[in-house]
Amino acid sequence: MRELLAHPISAEAFAPFGRAFSATSLGGGISANQGSAVRFDQCAPLISTRAHAAPNLVVFRAEPRTLPFEAKLLERHAASTQVFIPMVISRYLVCVAPTLPDGGFSVDQLQAFICGPGQAIAYAPGTWHHPMVALDTPGEFSMLVWEDGTPLDCEVRQFPSSVTVHSLQT
Repeated sequence: MRELLAHPISAEAFAPFGRAFSATSLGGGISANQGSAVRFDQCAPLISTRAHAAPNLVVFRAEPRTLPFEAKLLERHAASTQVFIPMVISRYLVCVAPTLPDGGFSVDQLQAFICGPGQAIAYAPGTWHHPMVALDTPGEFSMLVWEDGTPLDCEVRQFPSSVTVHSLQT
Protein backbone atom coordinates (compact mmCIF):
# COMPACT_ATOMS: atom_id res chain seq x y z
CA MET A 1 0.00 0.00 0.00
CA ARG A 2 1.30 3.46 -0.91
CA GLU A 3 1.06 6.50 1.38
CA LEU A 4 0.37 9.96 -0.09
CA LEU A 5 0.33 13.37 1.60
CA ALA A 6 -2.29 15.89 0.43
CA HIS A 7 -1.20 19.53 0.32
CA PRO A 8 -3.29 22.71 0.15
CA ILE A 9 -4.05 23.41 -3.49
CA SER A 10 -2.39 26.22 -5.42
CA ALA A 11 -2.83 27.26 -9.03
CA GLU A 12 0.86 26.63 -9.69
CA ALA A 13 0.96 23.12 -8.22
CA PHE A 14 -2.24 22.10 -10.04
CA ALA A 15 -1.27 23.66 -13.43
CA PRO A 16 0.00 20.39 -15.01
CA PHE A 17 -3.50 18.93 -14.57
CA GLY A 18 -5.71 21.88 -15.51
CA ARG A 19 -6.75 24.98 -13.63
CA ALA A 20 -7.52 25.63 -9.96
CA PHE A 21 -9.25 28.95 -9.46
CA SER A 22 -11.36 31.14 -7.20
CA ALA A 23 -12.62 34.70 -7.38
CA THR A 24 -9.85 35.78 -5.02
CA SER A 25 -7.12 34.08 -7.07
CA LEU A 26 -8.16 35.42 -10.48
CA GLY A 27 -7.27 39.08 -9.99
CA GLY A 28 -8.50 41.88 -12.21
CA GLY A 29 -12.04 41.45 -13.36
CA ILE A 30 -14.50 44.02 -14.63
CA SER A 31 -17.30 45.81 -12.90
CA ALA A 32 -20.72 44.20 -13.45
CA ASN A 33 -24.32 44.47 -12.26
CA GLN A 34 -24.28 48.26 -11.96
CA GLY A 35 -21.11 48.12 -9.87
CA SER A 36 -22.37 45.62 -7.29
CA ALA A 37 -20.21 42.74 -8.58
CA VAL A 38 -16.95 41.91 -10.32
CA ARG A 39 -16.97 39.62 -13.36
CA PHE A 40 -14.03 37.32 -14.14
CA ASP A 41 -14.06 35.96 -17.70
CA GLN A 42 -12.24 32.96 -19.21
CA CYS A 43 -11.49 31.40 -15.80
CA ALA A 44 -10.52 28.09 -17.35
CA PRO A 45 -10.30 26.64 -20.86
CA LEU A 46 -13.49 24.71 -21.73
CA ILE A 47 -12.57 22.09 -24.32
CA SER A 48 -14.40 19.34 -26.15
CA THR A 49 -12.66 17.51 -28.98
CA ARG A 50 -15.93 15.86 -30.14
CA ALA A 51 -18.18 18.12 -32.21
CA HIS A 52 -21.23 15.95 -31.50
CA ALA A 53 -20.76 15.87 -27.68
CA ALA A 54 -23.13 18.09 -25.72
CA PRO A 55 -22.34 20.06 -22.59
CA ASN A 56 -23.85 18.47 -19.50
CA LEU A 57 -24.29 20.57 -16.35
CA VAL A 58 -24.65 18.20 -13.39
CA VAL A 59 -25.06 18.63 -9.63
CA PHE A 60 -23.37 16.13 -7.31
CA ARG A 61 -24.13 15.62 -3.64
CA ALA A 62 -21.23 13.88 -1.90
CA GLU A 63 -21.29 12.26 1.53
CA PRO A 64 -18.28 13.24 3.64
CA ARG A 65 -15.25 11.03 3.98
CA THR A 66 -12.42 11.30 6.48
CA LEU A 67 -8.67 11.38 6.20
CA PRO A 68 -6.80 9.16 5.95
CA PHE A 69 -8.71 8.13 2.83
CA GLU A 70 -8.14 4.95 0.83
CA ALA A 71 -8.08 5.67 -2.93
CA LYS A 72 -8.56 2.69 -5.24
CA LEU A 73 -9.00 4.12 -8.76
CA LEU A 74 -8.72 7.04 -11.14
CA GLU A 75 -10.92 8.19 -13.99
CA ARG A 76 -10.47 10.51 -16.94
CA HIS A 77 -12.49 12.26 -19.62
CA ALA A 78 -10.22 11.96 -22.63
CA ALA A 79 -12.11 14.34 -24.92
CA SER A 80 -13.44 16.99 -22.53
CA THR A 81 -12.58 19.44 -19.84
CA GLN A 82 -14.37 18.57 -16.60
CA VAL A 83 -15.10 21.45 -14.23
CA PHE A 84 -16.15 21.14 -10.57
CA ILE A 85 -17.49 24.24 -8.84
CA PRO A 86 -18.30 23.76 -5.14
CA MET A 87 -21.75 25.02 -4.20
CA VAL A 88 -21.70 23.88 -0.55
CA ILE A 89 -18.47 22.54 0.89
CA SER A 90 -16.14 22.68 3.86
CA ARG A 91 -13.13 21.01 2.22
CA TYR A 92 -12.62 18.48 -0.53
CA LEU A 93 -9.86 16.18 -1.72
CA VAL A 94 -8.47 16.19 -5.27
CA CYS A 95 -6.15 13.38 -6.41
CA VAL A 96 -4.54 13.56 -9.86
CA ALA A 97 -1.87 11.83 -11.92
CA PRO A 98 -0.23 12.85 -15.18
CA THR A 99 -1.13 10.94 -18.32
CA LEU A 100 1.71 8.74 -19.56
CA PRO A 101 2.60 8.40 -23.27
CA ASP A 102 0.66 5.11 -23.45
CA GLY A 103 -2.49 6.88 -22.13
CA GLY A 104 -2.29 5.36 -18.66
CA PHE A 105 -0.98 6.72 -15.38
CA SER A 106 1.58 5.82 -12.74
CA VAL A 107 0.42 5.50 -9.13
CA ASP A 108 3.93 6.66 -8.17
CA GLN A 109 3.18 10.05 -9.76
CA LEU A 110 -0.15 10.52 -7.98
CA GLN A 111 -0.58 13.90 -6.25
CA ALA A 112 -3.21 14.99 -3.73
CA PHE A 113 -4.57 18.44 -2.86
CA ILE A 114 -6.99 19.84 -0.30
CA CYS A 115 -9.42 22.47 -1.60
CA GLY A 116 -11.65 24.76 0.42
CA PRO A 117 -14.88 26.67 -0.13
CA GLY A 118 -14.84 28.77 -3.31
CA GLN A 119 -11.95 26.86 -4.91
CA ALA A 120 -12.97 25.37 -8.26
CA ILE A 121 -11.16 22.76 -10.37
CA ALA A 122 -11.06 22.42 -14.16
CA TYR A 123 -9.42 19.17 -15.20
CA ALA A 124 -7.75 19.37 -18.61
CA PRO A 125 -8.99 16.78 -21.13
CA GLY A 126 -7.42 13.39 -20.42
CA THR A 127 -6.33 14.20 -16.86
CA TRP A 128 -6.49 11.17 -14.57
CA HIS A 129 -8.25 12.04 -11.31
CA HIS A 130 -10.08 10.46 -8.42
CA PRO A 131 -13.84 11.11 -8.16
CA MET A 132 -14.75 14.02 -5.85
CA VAL A 133 -14.27 13.40 -2.13
CA ALA A 134 -16.04 15.77 0.27
CA LEU A 135 -14.31 16.12 3.63
CA ASP A 136 -15.78 17.11 7.02
CA THR A 137 -19.38 17.72 5.90
CA PRO A 138 -21.61 16.74 2.96
CA GLY A 139 -20.69 18.62 -0.20
CA GLU A 140 -22.52 19.80 -3.29
CA PHE A 141 -20.80 20.54 -6.59
CA SER A 142 -21.84 21.80 -9.99
CA MET A 143 -19.99 19.85 -12.69
CA LEU A 144 -19.66 20.62 -16.39
CA VAL A 145 -18.46 18.08 -18.97
CA TRP A 146 -19.16 17.34 -22.66
CA GLU A 147 -20.68 13.90 -23.24
CA ASP A 148 -22.06 11.84 -26.12
CA GLY A 149 -22.83 8.51 -24.45
CA THR A 150 -19.71 6.71 -25.72
CA PRO A 151 -16.87 5.17 -23.70
CA LEU A 152 -14.82 8.36 -24.26
CA ASP A 153 -17.15 10.10 -21.78
CA CYS A 154 -15.40 8.44 -18.83
CA GLU A 155 -12.65 5.84 -18.53
CA VAL A 156 -12.01 4.23 -15.11
CA ARG A 157 -8.93 2.25 -14.05
CA GLN A 158 -8.31 0.52 -10.72
CA PHE A 159 -4.99 0.80 -8.87
CA PRO A 160 -2.94 -2.40 -8.54
CA SER A 161 -3.09 -1.75 -4.77
CA SER A 162 -4.80 1.00 -2.79
CA VAL A 163 -3.23 4.32 -1.84
CA THR A 164 -3.82 5.90 1.57
CA VAL A 165 -4.09 9.69 1.41
CA HIS A 166 -3.17 11.67 4.52
CA SER A 167 -3.10 15.43 5.10
CA LEU A 168 -1.27 18.00 7.16
CA GLN A 169 -4.74 19.59 7.54
CA THR A 170 -6.89 17.15 9.49
